[in-house]
Amino acid sequence: FYVKLHSFFTAGKRMSHASVYVLDISVLLYTPDALYEFPEQEVVLPVSILDALDTLRQDLGEKGRAANLVNKMLDECSQLGNLVEGVRLLNGGKLRVELADPETGSIPYSLNSNSFSNRVLAVAWMLSRKNKAVVFVSHDENLRTKANTLNVPTIAYQGRRKDDSSLYSGIRRCEVSKKKLRSLSQQSLISTEELQAELDDNVEFSPNQGLLLNCPEVPEEDVLAIYDQGKSKFVTVSKEQGVWGIRPRNPEQRLALALLNDPKISIVTLSGKAGTGKTLLALAVGLQQMMVENIYSRMLVSRPIFPMGRDLGYLPGDTQEKLAPWMQPIFDNLELLINNTSAKKGSKRDSYHELMERGMLVVEPLTYIRGRSIPNQHMIVDESQNLTPHEMKTIVSRAGEGTKIVLTGDPNQIDNTDVNLSSNGLSTLVESFKGSQLAGHVRFTSVERSALAELAANAL
Repeated sequence: FYVKLHSFFTAGKRMSHASVYVLDISVLLYTPDALYEFPEQEVVLPVSILDALDTLRQDLGEKGRAANLVNKMLDECSQLGNLVEGVRLLNGGKLRVELADPETGSIPYSLNSNSFSNRVLAVAWMLSRKNKAVVFVSHDENLRTKANTLNVPTIAYQGRRKDDSSLYSGIRRCEVSKKKLRSLSQQSLISTEELQAELDDNVEFSPNQGLLLNCPEVPEEDVLAIYDQGKSKFVTVSKEQGVWGIRPRNPEQRLALALLNDPKISIVTLSGKAGTGKTLLALAVGLQQMMVENIYSRMLVSRPIFPMGRDLGYLPGDTQEKLAPWMQPIFDNLELLINNTSAKKGSKRDSYHELMERGMLVVEPLTYIRGRSIPNQHMIVDESQNLTPHEMKTIVSRAGEGTKIVLTGDPNQIDNTDVNLSSNGLSTLVESFKGSQLAGHVRFTSVERSALAELAANAL
């Protein structure tokens, strides 16, 4: 449960010794795990928040997702003891639910008691009358203004939502001298002894983890290598690699391409923001290895059905017609790849429709995968951050002899309210498999789709 305290405690000196924080529901909807952001302090939730969460959990958008996450956390906390009496958290803090609901007539400012937020503020006012160390924490500017009129000390919550930077990235960066960088670039294998001066003594590398060596003096030059646990050495990755008419644009894409092309690696996980090239690379390698190298008999592409609003039942048509818009991102990438290769070689290639008619390409939802055995196929599961760990286990255990699984997704964009950044199936699998020689992982950070897409991914 321990989460570091964010830098939103920017109130004056009179707040520095506050020990009781009453949280408004706007704080929990903005950052559900704000419950754990007050080490060694007491966090109080007015009971009216539970009613608000019960109402909001039916929402199909971000509020519903956040409400469900908070409900799940509170249920976990309730296993530690009585929430009304207060339970101790692992961060040294205390969480308590306040049952008292003051009479609105006793408050010097007329509050509409039908508003959940106003009822929360009323509880904060009541507690502050008994204890001067009480502070009201809210993300709602208007509610903080109301609190000030009641002389209730406030804090403007500006906590940053967690991102996947805390998760395993699959690649480590290290600076070396210009001379050493150019010397290592001529080698196919690099021993750990050669990097002893640059690496800490206690650094351990996972199988198939990438190592990016660079030098500030020559920023355009670098050496990318992959740790081979069997040889206890790093195998350098060529910059000249490409597949199906496309070439990697950054070190993460180069590493991903090397992992995808390695037949000894049975499962590759690619995570990162939209537009970083995860799905495009996976499809390109799949087409190359199926149609040119004849490694796989067919390519199976799937994705879980978790809409950003209304689900497939609202769409017109039969099952295939309903699935068409949901699978369109896959079709867009396939069309880009096939047209790109056709234009490059000046010859007409099979469209993805023809590949599907010939049974070489299968695109279907994960709903139909349970109970199947999938041998000798290149299997891609897109948007896998929406899977639960149990669903992930079901999918990976479908793989038969000769099958390679590629899982792509962005843990920062989860539509499934039953999982979060660290508990979703993709993050769980990455953490569980990072010690296996059969697995490789890359977290992409550079958006390559367009300058506008990069701006949206970073700023919004």
